[in-house]
Amino acid sequence: MSFSSADSSNGKVHPVSHSNGDTKKPLKIFVGYDPREDIAYQVCLHSILKRSSVPVEVIPIKQSDLRENGLYWRERGQLESTEFSFTRFLTPHLANFQGWAMFVDCDFLYLADIKELFDLVDDKYAIMCVHHDYAPKEKTKMDGVVQTVYPRKNWSSMVLYNCGHPKNRILTPDVVNSQTGAFLHRFQWLEDHEIGSVPFVWNFLVGHNKVDHEDASTFPKAIHYTLGGPWFESWKNYISNFLTFRANDRSGIDFSALHV
Repeated sequence: MSFSSADSSNGKVHPVSHSNGDTKKPLKIFVGYDPREDIAYQVCLHSILKRSSVPVEVIPIKQSDLRENGLYWRERGQLESTEFSFTRFLTPHLANFQGWAMFVDCDFLYLADIKELFDLVDDKYAIMCVHHDYAPKEKTKMDGVVQTVYPRKNWSSMVLYNCGHPKNRILTPDVVNSQTGAFLHRFQWLEDHEIGSVPFVWNFLVGHNKVDHEDASTFPKAIHYTLGGPWFESWKNYISNFLTFRANDRSGIDFSALHV
């Protein structure tokens, strides 16, 4: 196993690779990064690396770096709950419009091998994601930011992008910096038949999706703390899965920020 630096304590977050000596081309995974959720990013990162049986490259999408490199310049809107609300749609561009790449929010905890998810890709689709029917009743989320409800809510929180698909070439920095949230988060550059589906267990929404203990197909493979997690003060008591993860963890991550 080989890692490049993942130290975010000095304000820098770098790509991390995991190969186990395998020479295959790594799966490319972009994770949304927000300084307010650094501990969530670290847990998401480690849960991917710990369970992956194939080479992976995990790249944080950090808004400050994109601005510095001239790839992102739009002003932050009042309804943007994270720094990656729009930067996520640069994923195909950042992957040089080649192959398949995944974007995922940082507040995910992976319980299964990411290879299983990539094994589901189908080149006939431009993107693949969980087709949630999700209309949260909460007025706020995370650390008090306003909750919004819109069609295809949470579809964009975990997306497998067919980066070489002709339709995805529209996702240039100019478009990502100028188009509306509706256009981007509802995938309005695509026809419905170009959006493939993956099982909900790969984007299991805490507080929404349910487990049937007699049906293994409902057991979560990736838990999404979409309303907030224990890295926020107001969610410090909502920690069961993170406590379990910490108890079995050998990452060296400082979990003191989880308020446990």
